[in-house]
Amino acid sequence: MSNVVKPMTAEEEYFARENAERLRKIAAEQKQKLAADELEALKKQHWMKCPKCGFDLQTIQFRGQNIDKCMHCGGTFLDAGELELLAKAEDKHVVMESLMNLFSHSKK
Repeated sequence: MSNVVKPMTAEEEYFARENAERLRKIAAEQKQKLAADELEALKKQHWMKCPKCGFDLQTIQFRGQNIDKCMHCGGTFLDAGELELLAKAEDKHVVMESLMNLFSHSKK
């Protein structure tokens, strides 16, 4: 059986609704915190890990930018905005050629 008591008066009904709303807000906040904690745990678990093979990524310098490279499978990974920064170089042909060389050395 449930401990829920049906309100008898308008005042009791008001306080019952207020209490229910408060409990819903608390539950929503707990759910949001749990989701944030799970996201943080996933981030820590996968931080600087190769998405292809799972080994550690190493940060290397390329054209003045730090990029991530897996020394195990040879994968090269760019964070958000890094490709655009590399493309802003004076001679775009040289940048593209260098990128192609970098990626071509990644293949096994």
